[in-house]
Amino acid sequence: MKRDSDKTTHFGYRDVPVEAKQELVGGVFTSVADRYDLMNDVMSLGIHRLWKRHFVATSRVRAGDRVLDLAGGTGDIAALLGPRVGARGSVTVADINPAMLSRGRDRLLDRGQACDFVQADAEALPFRNSSFDAITIAFGLRNLTDIPRALSDAHRVLAPGGRMLILEFSELRAAALRPVYDWYSFKVLPALGRLVARDEASYRYLAESIRRHPNQQELLELMRAAGFVDCGHRNLTGGVVAIHHGVKA
Repeated sequence: MKRDSDKTTHFGYRDVPVEAKQELVGGVFTSVADRYDLMNDVMSLGIHRLWKRHFVATSRVRAGDRVLDLAGGTGDIAALLGPRVGARGSVTVADINPAMLSRGRDRLLDRGQACDFVQADAEALPFRNSSFDAITIAFGLRNLTDIPRALSDAHRVLAPGGRMLILEFSELRAAALRPVYDWYSFKVLPALGRLVARDEASYRYLAESIRRHPNQQELLELMRAAGFVDCGHRNLTGGVVAIHHGVKA
């Protein structure tokens, strides 16, 4: 039997000790925090904003809901959720990385939007059972060390009938476009990272992490194993990204 100290996971295409991944991922996001929003615009040609708006617009989040935005980073999703929940609801942004949280807090304060910010590990959430009506996570799931554990803990803190909503890079459906997609991911993105964020390695990791992330069907199976029902997904931009959803019975 493998000892815990012998267990490995992936960090991009590298196999690393399980206990090392969180620190390595933390280093990536601390490095890119100041230019994270700019790089998202550059590398997606602004399309990430359309994905996020569609994600929130179809979330079924409504006035009065208590929403937890996991890996909330610089506050993109929280900014969109705030007007939907209104004064009677609440948005809590949780992220393990203090640099990203600080960026998001400053951004939303500048907009006059009230949110709670909590530094928290998505795999061990510091919230009571049934605390939220919805949980969102956008482009953060693939960076976690133990996705099944994170999904299980999200299920725990959701109230019965609450929805789990995931926006994440997934598997491109059009096989003919994969060579172009791979070229862009492994040649263009690292070069943009070097030029814009002065950090080629972090954006090479981000491209690799997409390839190691569970595809559409695999993520559905992980959600069901965590206890979610009525699970489904829909592809955006041909499967470049996908929205997954499930309900706590």
